[in-house]
Amino acid sequence: MIAFNKPYGVLSRFTPDGSPHRTLAEFGFPPGVYPLGRLDAETEGLLLLSDEAGLNHRLLDPRRGHRRVYWAQVEREPSPQALEALARGVVIQGRRTLPCRVWRLDPPPSLPPRDPPIRFRKTVPTAWIALELVEGKNRQVRRMTAAVGHPTLRLVRVQIGNFSLGDLAPGQWRLLDARERALVLQEAWPDGAGPKAGWAHLQANRS
Repeated sequence: MIAFNKPYGVLSRFTPDGSPHRTLAEFGFPPGVYPLGRLDAETEGLLLLSDEAGLNHRLLDPRRGHRRVYWAQVEREPSPQALEALARGVVIQGRRTLPCRVWRLDPPPSLPPRDPPIRFRKTVPTAWIALELVEGKNRQVRRMTAAVGHPTLRLVRVQIGNFSLGDLAPGQWRLLDARERALVLQEAWPDGAGPKAGWAHLQANRS
């Protein structure tokens, strides 16, 4: 299993899609690996790759409760009510998102500058929030923050399971050892609990 810090503007695939975005083929991965899940081209951060069959289903099935943590820079300062709405779940594309954990990042995280930089407007402040999800629909975080009035300007995935991106530089990758692989695969709640019971279990054990 490989951890890769995907830069902005890179597709989560090895072949072009007709856009000007770069592909994974540029980064010298071993032959035979494939991405576990995906990040859209505009999202940065932790992308896993592997040559093991069946890992996609194991990591992406919401019933297994594999956490994914994202840091999002959003327009304006979200109120406590906006954060609570995100945590309860919002309706996007006719479907309510599963409950999740949401919190402010204060002070903001220290990250390398993005190339190109985010759009900047003097009259519109920005804030950083973290979201911990167990599902990963297409552009979900961006749609969630937009639904509560805070469009996402920059988005970075920093954790999958209990494995964190750490100090891996953008565009760099490394093989995970057995301990790190186990952290990736660690589930958030008891086997078979399902999302609703699982979140109740998770919150009870954090209070």
